[in-house]
Amino acid sequence: MISSIDNECIIVYTVGMNNIQYTIRSIPPKVDQALRIKSQKTGKSLNEVVIEALTKGAGVTPDATFNDLDWFVGSTPVDAEFDEAMNWLESLPRDVN
Repeated sequence: MISSIDNECIIVYTVGMNNIQYTIRSIPPKVDQALRIKSQKTGKSLNEVVIEALTKGAGVTPDATFNDLDWFVGSTPVDAEFDEAMNWLESLPRDVN
C-alpha cells in the first residue's frame, strides 16, 4: 500500500520530467569510447550523441516534417465563376506591347 507521503514523493520526483528517460547498462567499452569521441569532435553533449545514435539505429528520421500542400488539394469547392475567369485570362494574348 502506498502512503500519502509516498504519493507526494512520486509527484515531486516526476515534476519536470516531460520526456521519456532511459537507464542503459552494460555499454560495451568500444561503443562508449566511440560515442565520447564523437561528442568531443562535434561539440555536442554525450546525451545528444546517444540520442542521435539511437534515432539512427531505430531507423527514425529525427525531424521529419512535411511542408507540402496535401492537406489543401481537393479542399476547395468547385466554383464555376472562378473557372470562367481563369478561362478568360488564358484566352488573353501573352505578348502585350
